[in-house]
Amino acid sequence: MLMDKLTTGEMQRLSVEEFKNARKLPVVVVLDNIRSQHNIGSVFRTADAFRIERIYLCGITATPPNREIFKTALGATESVDWLYESQTLTAIESLRRNGYQIVGVEQTTESQMIDHFTANPHQKYALIFGNEVNGIDEALLPHMDFSIEIPQAGTKHSLNVSVSAGIVLWEFYAKLKNQSRL
Repeated sequence: MLMDKLTTGEMQRLSVEEFKNARKLPVVVVLDNIRSQHNIGSVFRTADAFRIERIYLCGITATPPNREIFKTALGATESVDWLYESQTLTAIESLRRNGYQIVGVEQTTESQMIDHFTANPHQKYALIFGNEVNGIDEALLPHMDFSIEIPQAGTKHSLNVSVSAGIVLWEFYAKLKNQSRL
């Protein structure tokens, strides 16, 4: 069997303008005090891939334009809408008022494994990803509706935040794409 890579034209990718006008997955990402600008750029790129609504950059999380973010975002800062909010709690409260369910991606005493989570196609979700060292700020936990966790079977108990975002956004995309008519 002879296999060739697809050309850009064969992939039928959306232009930035088409992306901006396209139906989005009812998901926003909230980055809570992310230190690494490469992680931020990677989340932008993943957010573009799964066509989410927006990214909230909170606290110390850097914002575009930024050379280090651009290195890994590869143009996704142009397609994915984003907002900066100095206080993560302010972003969460605004999202709740706008009908989003607040979901922490964090290992907690009450977290459920993401592979057991059933997404409601009539619900909008705000997914909070925390700092690379400390995770989600503990003061935010009472403001979350629930938390989800990625199952892990190795010796480590955490994943890089951009890897976690890729896994979680894929799960939400897989569970919601048909209902969202993407």
